[in-house]
Amino acid sequence: MTTLQTYEIHGDVALITIDSPPVNALGYDVRKAIVDGFEKAAGDSGVNAIVLTCKGRTFFAGADIREFGTTQKSPVLPEVISTIESSPKLTIAAMHGTPLGGGLETALACHYRIALPTTRVGLPEVHLGLLPGAGGTQKLPRLTSVEAALDIITSGRQVKSEEALSLGILDKVCSSEDLVKEALGYANDLVADNAPRVLVRERNDKLAEHKGSAEIFNTFRSKNARRFRGFLAKENITKAIQAAVELPFEEGLMRERELFMELMESRASAAQRHVFFAERETIKIPDIPKTTPVRAIDSVGIVGAGTMGGGIAMNFLSAGIPVTMLEQKQEALDHGISVIQKNYQRSVKSGRMSEAALESCMSLITPSLDYADFSTVDLVIEAVFETMEIKKAVFSSLDAVVKDGCILASNTSYLDINEIATSTSRPQDVIGLHFFSPANIMPLLEVVRGEKSDLEVINTGMRLAKTIRKTPVLSRVGWGFIANRVMKFRSLQADSLVLQGINPETIDKVIYDYGFAMGPIAMKDLVGLDVIGRGSTELTVDSELVSMDRLGQKKNGGYYDYDENRQRTLSPIAMDLIKEVAAKKGVKQITADEDEILARLLYPVINEGAKVLDEGIALRSSDIDIACIKGYNWPVYQGGPMFWANTVGLDNVLNKLREFEQQYGDAFTPSPYLEKLVAEGKEF
Repeated sequence: MTTLQTYEIHGDVALITIDSPPVNALGYDVRKAIVDGFEKAAGDSGVNAIVLTCKGRTFFAGADIREFGTTQKSPVLPEVISTIESSPKLTIAAMHGTPLGGGLETALACHYRIALPTTRVGLPEVHLGLLPGAGGTQKLPRLTSVEAALDIITSGRQVKSEEALSLGILDKVCSSEDLVKEALGYANDLVADNAPRVLVRERNDKLAEHKGSAEIFNTFRSKNARRFRGFLAKENITKAIQAAVELPFEEGLMRERELFMELMESRASAAQRHVFFAERETIKIPDIPKTTPVRAIDSVGIVGAGTMGGGIAMNFLSAGIPVTMLEQKQEALDHGISVIQKNYQRSVKSGRMSEAALESCMSLITPSLDYADFSTVDLVIEAVFETMEIKKAVFSSLDAVVKDGCILASNTSYLDINEIATSTSRPQDVIGLHFFSPANIMPLLEVVRGEKSDLEVINTGMRLAKTIRKTPVLSRVGWGFIANRVMKFRSLQADSLVLQGINPETIDKVIYDYGFAMGPIAMKDLVGLDVIGRGSTELTVDSELVSMDRLGQKKNGGYYDYDENRQRTLSPIAMDLIKEVAAKKGVKQITADEDEILARLLYPVINEGAKVLDEGIALRSSDIDIACIKGYNWPVYQGGPMFWANTVGLDNVLNKLREFEQQYGDAFTPSPYLEKLVAEGKEF
């Protein structure tokens, strides 16, 4: 049996090496090994300095997620840090990989820090709805500056070694790849120079200019108000850093702990932790073993150079995968490629991309007017008009030219993948890869498995998502799959509420206040009313506005009028039209408070989610949450519709649905699966 800790003496330097694969997470055994090593070194009279380092992929990468939600055994991380700080020897953390969260906080307990050039450090607890709980908010501003600490901790971003050196987080960056050799040499130099043994907690010079003034914190809050809306952790981080400025270190540490516990007990943090784990769960498919092969995707074909086809292509181009793009006419092909180039140019202009990277991406495109040019690709994705007849014709053409083993994927939003597959001689190679618009930005990829889809093909689709930086969610075949299907019910209820006399501004406000970036009525105007109701012959407010050439933001306004800055005001024309359509349809007018409106809009989403689970379309309720968060920007701090339903109480949701069913009809008839869960006292 190998030990987690190796203790070696090099001259008068003790080298403590921790080896706990895969990422040296700070679980109980690792924490105890650190304490044991430092206590041994403290009692070693021949030791003048201690170097703490790790083997494997990284210096301590943070907490051990297996301990989340459990009572940790002593020594807990603050005790580990106290042991390091109380050492009578000079201490150096020698870092590589990604020392994040508790890993960086452990390093901040040492007098000095040295790292490899490839190292990235950070305090990413904000992504779990938390703040660093072992002194990170108190120490980072003492090392860097208040401004830098606010940025780094509220964003949770990873800081590369050179920036970390310039900010003062690191004291030295190695000139070679031999971290241990350089760290030991650095320790010897520090001892020889009689370097000061000042702990980070004892440094106050970076805080002095802001003491007694809240201006920097108020300005920071104001500047980030829109981005931080709803995220309690970001506000508590700001308060904790303010405490670092205003309070003595030990009192600041106590304040950090209070703010940490407030977050731990909050629904918002619980939601973010749920999302963190749920996102990692989507890749796990019970009937697909880990040993299932993955097909190599070294080249991709895209059928259709329109908005979706171009956006899909960009994902692969940005990942360095060549794309052959097919269109029927040269004009459409040229236009599609020019749009891709313009999108990349915007990224260059904003500094997110270099000119060289743009040229590299564009060089990977092969334009084509001939299906035969797909003969060597590994994957083809069709992104053509959303009709079954056209899609089946495309798949039939593909079947005739692509090589054996090529995966044929449809980007359909609603149509039956099984029926599409019948137009080929290889239904086992057919799947859905449903991207959300804009496809180069939205993070969700619904991978749709047909009845005959090979497990290897499904596994390839799921794994491919990571390559192109998407979050995959597996769906069985069913109208609208997961996200579009459940979220449609919010749209239907928004339309019903408008006709029943509820002010569109109120509807939008309720959804905005819940946490969405925009309400459903304002979203219609943004997308375009001509797009929303395309192909419908029903009398609706949307169709009437379109007949008046009111298409939304892009032309003449829609439900709202817009000034030159796109600031909106409710349109009197739209309000008159709503009354006319409601009168023609004989819609009874109602009143409703904001809680009632929220339930009308979102409880049907939960109800449909229950049906999706009952039908086996989605594997797990958390997959529905991730699909709505990644595909429709459901607020992360609400956890998605199914998690939120649990926090509301499924019995409360069910009772309200029954009440609505009595008032408004079978659109609210509860799912039998939801009724079953409530009867059994269970949750999603």
